Amino acid sequence: MNTAAAVPTTADQPTPNAEPVARVLEVRFTGSGSEYFRIWAINLLLILLSCGLYLPFAKIRRIRYLYANTLIDGEALAFHGDAGKMFRGFVLLAVLMLAYTLAGEFAPAAALPAFVLLCVVWPALWRASMQFRLGNTSWRGLRFGFEGSLTGAYLAHLPVYIPMAVLTALVPDGQGPSSDPGVNSQFWFAVTLALLCLMAPWSTVLLKRYQHRGYRVAGERSEIVLRTRSVYFIGFKTVMAGVAMFLLAIVAAAIVTGCLLVLAHFGGVEAKSARSYFGLACVGLLYLFGAGGLLPYYAARIQNLVWGNTRSASLRFHSELTGLTRLNLRNWLLIVLTLGLYRPFAAMATTRLRLQAVRIASSTDPATWTASRAGRHADASGDVAGDFFGMDVGL
Repeated sequence: MNTAAAVPTTADQPTPNAEPVARVLEVRFTGSGSEYFRIWAINLLLILLSCGLYLPFAKIRRIRYLYANTLIDGEALAFHGDAGKMFRGFVLLAVLMLAYTLAGEFAPAAALPAFVLLCVVWPALWRASMQFRLGNTSWRGLRFGFEGSLTGAYLAHLPVYIPMAVLTALVPDGQGPSSDPGVNSQFWFAVTLALLCLMAPWSTVLLKRYQHRGYRVAGERSEIVLRTRSVYFIGFKTVMAGVAMFLLAIVAAAIVTGCLLVLAHFGGVEAKSARSYFGLACVGLLYLFGAGGLLPYYAARIQNLVWGNTRSASLRFHSELTGLTRLNLRNWLLIVLTLGLYRPFAAMATTRLRLQAVRIASSTDPATWTASRAGRHADASGDVAGDFFGMDVGL
């Protein structure tokens, strides 16, 4: 008898140190524009009737609908936020913004201290918002959490605060390249804006590192390896795309104005009106290409970069978001044509595209993972939500 076939070869034998096969956890979004339109319309009506006080309650309705229609491996997310805590956070933020506005309007000397106070508390409020949102989010009965430190929140905002702090400290009021104080104010405002633009990619890196190193669910805590030069490269490509769009807008506006001048020659419109239309056309096209094209272009590439470099002990993330710019331009067109009524449908389409572009691979079975790890962290989520600063402030 030939027994060679019955003897397992080395290749057939399992390798003790072989990595487990990753299981893909599909992300699906099942929300519909027609359902969300009803929620949006009722929320808008109640916000108007309550002079804005219904805003936190409207936000809860919106979040719960979005979570209930976000499925990961066939299981929906759930939101357990308390409306009272959200209303308290809303009132706190409204009071801070109102104080800053009134200080600038009636007491210009107090505007700077009010702005400094707002800057001091903002990172803490931003961190509190993430603690509240994630601490009240669950999947398969597991509460999420956020473990970013308060110090880390302030460090993540440094690129935003440094230009303003340096200019406030080093540039006396009214001094500058011109004898006109108004011109000097505009000059230093432009310098500050330029510095903020240069630091925007660095700010994105610090904020995303802080966020994606603090997410927690059960025994998993996320980590991210995000290089600053990668974000600057995306920013550079976005700027180059912006230059191209600017030139395209100028050409398009010139063509439109040329057509109007031809009509003016034949008595259709006045030449002065045609020239004024050139400026309006430039502004309109630049706004369309900027907000409708550049921002989605940048956002899509940042999402792919950030989630593609995020992982935990058992989870790997990947994002392949494409078509966001095209969808955004279409949404804008339909919103304008419907006088804003298409906005809920646009929100659902954008949410679906962005969520379903993400893939999650788990090296462990979620059912086993949940059963073996849920108990050790079940109490931590409640502590976060009960903290005074563990509230959603709408950031």
